Amino acid sequence: MNRIIFPVLFFGICILSSFFSTAQDINKMYRIAKIKVNPSQLESYKAALNEQMSTAIKLEPGVLSYTAVADKKDASSITIFEVYASPAAYQAHIVTPHFKKYKEKVKDMVLSLELIDTELICSANK
Repeated sequence: MNRIIFPVLFFGICILSSFFSTAQDINKMYRIAKIKVNPSQLESYKAALNEQMSTAIKLEPGVLSYTAVADKKDASSITIFEVYASPAAYQAHIVTPHFKKYKEKVKDMVLSLELIDTELICSANK
């Protein structure tokens, strides 16, 4: 009897785990931020961005990941891929002291900002 109950129980747990994992993924918020920075202030901007990103990842469970890249032909064109646990996590993020500090610090460095909400269609990681 135990030979039947254990595999069925294990299979059921796996199905439920998969369901909850998928449900959590549905709530995630994916955003792209395209930022044009004043080239003369690029190093200061990168330092402020790094500080904000590191603090958010450390302190906010709803901030799941950031990836910031610069265009190879124009280093002052920055693109950030942001992942939040949910839209509510994003809303909580933008009112934190460290995010407000970042926005105040970079307000004269940023020439333009475009925020693009996206939908995940597939993902692959190693």
